[in-house]
Amino acid sequence: MSSTDTARSVDDLLQDLIARGYQFVHPRDAKGAVIAVVGVRAHDAVIDVVRLNAEDDVVATRIPGDEDDVLAPRTVLWRTAGEAAPVLDELLALPDDAAAPSDESSSRGGCWVPTGTGRSTWLAAS
Repeated sequence: MSSTDTARSVDDLLQDLIARGYQFVHPRDAKGAVIAVVGVRAHDAVIDVVRLNAEDDVVATRIPGDEDDVLAPRTVLWRTAGEAAPVLDELLALPDDAAAPSDESSSRGGCWVPTGTGRSTWLAAS
């Protein structure tokens, strides 16, 4: 980074994710307190997921599009963890078509459906 470059804020990086099509949910505990911020973007034959537990506890993954549970996937194509800014930078740097499975069954779509206040689940298309 040169002296003329400035580090981008976490807020700026989150805005970039939203502009790229990420949808965010805010899971809550039984008392209603937010326990994490989770962003998901399904595209091509993959799903990108980022979970922000705290500014220094962020996990981002790329998984096949046919995974049943995006928060506990069986297969992970790419993963990084650490502080928010570097993790979000790495996630934004991923090419859209990289690591996409070639299996035709992995390219099916789906959508997020609400299951309760602040909660949703992925419903794979059949």
